[in-house]
Amino acid sequence: MRHVSGGRHMVPVDVHLLAVRDGERGPEVLLSRRAGGVYASGLWHLPSGHVDGPFEDVVTALVREALEETGLVVDPADVRSAVTVHHRSPAGGARIGVFFEVRRWHGTPQVMEPEVCDGMGWFTFDELPEPMVAYCRSGLDAYRSGAGMGVHFQGPGDPIAYDPALDRLVLVPGPGTDSHGTGPDDAVRAFAERAVGRITGWTDVSWAREQSRVWRAHCAEGGEWYVKIHQNQRFHQREVAALRGWVPALGAAAPRLVAADAALRAVVLTPVGGRPLHGAVHPPEKQRRIFHRIGHLVAAIHTSAPPRTGGTTPPLEKLERHLNGARPHLAPGDEEFIRVTAGRAAALPTVDQVVPTHGDFHLRNLRWDATTDTLYVIDFERSEEGPAVRDFVRLSDAWHGRPDLLEAVMDGYGRSFTPQEEAQLTVLSVLDAVSGISYGASHGDPELVERGRRTLARLRAAQHP
Repeated sequence: MRHVSGGRHMVPVDVHLLAVRDGERGPEVLLSRRAGGVYASGLWHLPSGHVDGPFEDVVTALVREALEETGLVVDPADVRSAVTVHHRSPAGGARIGVFFEVRRWHGTPQVMEPEVCDGMGWFTFDELPEPMVAYCRSGLDAYRSGAGMGVHFQGPGDPIAYDPALDRLVLVPGPGTDSHGTGPDDAVRAFAERAVGRITGWTDVSWAREQSRVWRAHCAEGGEWYVKIHQNQRFHQREVAALRGWVPALGAAAPRLVAADAALRAVVLTPVGGRPLHGAVHPPEKQRRIFHRIGHLVAAIHTSAPPRTGGTTPPLEKLERHLNGARPHLAPGDEEFIRVTAGRAAALPTVDQVVPTHGDFHLRNLRWDATTDTLYVIDFERSEEGPAVRDFVRLSDAWHGRPDLLEAVMDGYGRSFTPQEEAQLTVLSVLDAVSGISYGASHGDPELVERGRRTLARLRAAQHP
């Protein structure tokens, strides 16, 4: 049945430009500040405008508004649908807002209509300016959550400016998603909200190859947190033990544990800054500075708790199983090299001291903030006591062919490897390569397979220069 109240309901349609670029501190969005005798004067907003009559489509309107308000020339082929918001203002007027993401354009943004705009700039999503139009903020929050649509109905007494205490955004899940869209199930959601307050948006940031799940949670109060579910109880116990034990000694270089639930295998963590070093490209001098900082951070991990006396030997018990999985992907001579190396491991002296180790220390779990020259480390689910050289196994691939980077790491670490550690590093690297090839082959991860093959080739070449 159609509800009739004085005729058919008609609403205007807005288009909003989400011009997004990569900045030093992460993605940045272009915002402008309204001025003069317009609605919401003095408040920050996305470049936007109305669809101009029944003969203009929303993409054409977006391209036109971008040029008129910012001077940017946008190709319609570069316009991407982001999110749609059904909005009602405090005065009761309703409208449909269609938000579009654009990452390519020609020109430099500038204020083109000074009579209605007195400022324009780039802002990271974590440091949006105030005051901001609540309608605009609802679109940004819905966009960050990954939802395709949101409803933002304000009440008669609500302010035009965004107020986290009066956040009216309701996300509408898309097909094939649960009632919370990209978020976790109800039990994990309730656990997280007990820890940090009401969460208005979830962004799935899980690493594609892992069974662990990670979400970035956006709170009604404006805060941001990370919620992680571990793939098994062992990983959960390891990460929680590290976060409660030695990780606080790293200070701001690592996240802080906010809450943990063993039954759910879930944790809530504070965010850290920077961008992943995995895949990042930096000039050689900057690379050396980063790798020096990496060595310094490894030293901080290894001295975060007193060393403990306890003999350890290379883990050879799973070698045959991993070899069976890796064998079809090995190069000629690889298996012989692996077995010879494993045979030498039995003759290595037992490690007398063990220290806290990260266990998965490589560029994917390291984040670099170029603005503050700060290095961060995340993901402690493979953390355990072990030989110090354990944390250089997965990192060693990053300095291959770059002796200057190895020198920078060792300088930051404060010492070079001992001959015993050099031998341990070779054995542990071989075992890790075989394990990676086996796992990658069985889980459809070609990058892991290739990384393992590359490691074996590198180590074999080092044996016969």
